[in-house]
Amino acid sequence: MNKSHDVAVLGLGYIGLPTASIFATKGKRVLGVDVVPAVVETINQGSIHIHEPDLDVLVRAAVQSGNLRAAIKPEPAEVFIVAVPTPFQVKADGSRVPDLSFVESAARSIATVVQPGNLVILESTSPVGTTEKIKAWLEDELAKLGRKVDGLLYAHCPERILPGQMLKELVSNDRIAGGLTPEASRKAKELYRCFCSADIVETDARTAEMAKLTENAFRDVNIAFANELSLVCDKLGIKVWELIKLANRHPRVKILQPGPGVGGHCIAVDPWFIVDSAPKEARLMRTAREVNDGKPDWVIGKVRAASAGLKDPSVACLGLAFKANIDDLRESPSLEIATHLADEGFKVWAVEPHVCELPKALQGKAELVGLEEALVKADILLLLVDHDAFKRIPPSTLMGKITIDTRGIWNSQ
Repeated sequence: MNKSHDVAVLGLGYIGLPTASIFATKGKRVLGVDVVPAVVETINQGSIHIHEPDLDVLVRAAVQSGNLRAAIKPEPAEVFIVAVPTPFQVKADGSRVPDLSFVESAARSIATVVQPGNLVILESTSPVGTTEKIKAWLEDELAKLGRKVDGLLYAHCPERILPGQMLKELVSNDRIAGGLTPEASRKAKELYRCFCSADIVETDARTAEMAKLTENAFRDVNIAFANELSLVCDKLGIKVWELIKLANRHPRVKILQPGPGVGGHCIAVDPWFIVDSAPKEARLMRTAREVNDGKPDWVIGKVRAASAGLKDPSVACLGLAFKANIDDLRESPSLEIATHLADEGFKVWAVEPHVCELPKALQGKAELVGLEEALVKADILLLLVDHDAFKRIPPSTLMGKITIDTRGIWNSQ
């Protein structure tokens, strides 16, 4: 067997790679594990496969120091951190159920290398009870192998980082260390203290799991209020952007900005985990999800109405990412809208300055073009993401164009 690492991080995506790299730059011997060979090869070359400010510098430094290495399979380590995706599946009746297959696979994969006293940490945002399931899956796999490994510790330590500011927030944001035992909580807290300068609060695993889900469900409900308000204002002929500015002058009111929906792997997904766990009780959270999930259809309807009378209408979809100034397309309502418009027969000019090629959903259906070309060619300018590049479009350029602004950039000018 290989010499034991300090930390093994399973999953080298938007959460796992920054986490592995920052541990390595703090002197930990880190093994990053990913099932995609191209990802492993890229990281071992000191490069990155995702876009995040300054992450390339961090990864390069970590690899060059010899403290970070990537591999396809786990190797012995003192701590195993699971940072794999936790999506949901949509059933025939429209309900969403958590898909924990990646977590289960990761848990079972360490059965051949785990040693007595190792700490297993779940970082992936997961339904309540998932940390207990990791313990059960690992123990089941150990039994199949005929291995007896005593003293294993388990904890849930959810990340709270924002794409575009990951490296800063990894260090400066408070963390939760929720163990299946107090000892696991304490050990997890000690581990993250090597780079986290904020508070690290100990609790139990179930509370830690629910805390992360609650944070994102709270934000989802507040966004849903803004999105629903935009629908009401449209029906009543009121400018929602002006209305929100006026309402927010009240000292105890802070309405968020509406948009074309809600995307990303957190806010668009996590509330469904709560709804699935307590469907009769989580009525408000379910409704909020339905409001936000329904907003893309409303935007598509606006485009249809705007194109009435146009022959072979073309639409410039400005932005495909789920939020401004990043390349993350996961659960993006903007991508959903662009795809639906293309499927309906619209000529779609996709403008996304943070990607080099169209995602699979749009390949063969749309054309990825620069902003200047789209502004000239398109009949309809559909602003979906408030990227900085779009904020700099001169108002004079929009003259004579049909514009639909889902972010309030042009409407506020």
